[in-house]
Amino acid sequence: MSFKTTTYQTIALAGIAQVAHLVQQLATTGKADNKAIEASLKSILTIDVDNPVDTYGGLAGIRVGLEELQTQLSSNKMTNPEQARYAASLVFLESKFSDNPDMQRQVQHKIKVAQAQNEHFGIMHENVIANLADIYHTTISTINPRIMVNGDQSYLASTGIINQIRALLLAGIRSTMLWRQCGGSRWRFIFFRRKILAEVEFLLSEIEKTKLID
Repeated sequence: MSFKTTTYQTIALAGIAQVAHLVQQLATTGKADNKAIEASLKSILTIDVDNPVDTYGGLAGIRVGLEELQTQLSSNKMTNPEQARYAASLVFLESKFSDNPDMQRQVQHKIKVAQAQNEHFGIMHENVIANLADIYHTTISTINPRIMVNGDQSYLASTGIINQIRALLLAGIRSTMLWRQCGGSRWRFIFFRRKILAEVEFLLSEIEKTKLID
């Protein structure tokens, strides 16, 4: 089965948008939606899936990202330039990362260690988050230009917040890789904007249906 569909591209885009939103929230307020953080971080460790939505543990895992995409795509203006900058930076870094097989092997090895650690502690444990943050910091963060996160210095001085941000940026790279694997591209995002928005609204309606059934 091909993953190169608008639905799967939209799901991956929502993964990127969710990371950009969560990073901004953590940097500016020191807190963010824990369920969304958990789903994004779990996507790093979810490698072999039959369906891209399983990367996030189901559609509900990217609800925040879908809502952010809906806001962005519904407006003719850039609603949040900072989040757009984070997303664009992730796309650029992923392209450089994908051209570096040595770094890819290094990250894959480290992720296997994180998978074992997750089974013991759980994804939201500070040790697991610190490990994921270190993977990003020692590999992808060495690619220039680095992502500069803006926010309140009182939060950005916190090791816990910084670790969450770095771990989420690694999740953003994961979503960007998925987006490309599903046939996503800058031009497709520009020319199929309305089609992607329609898909976002459909996926959000599916989440609401599931909530009603539950």
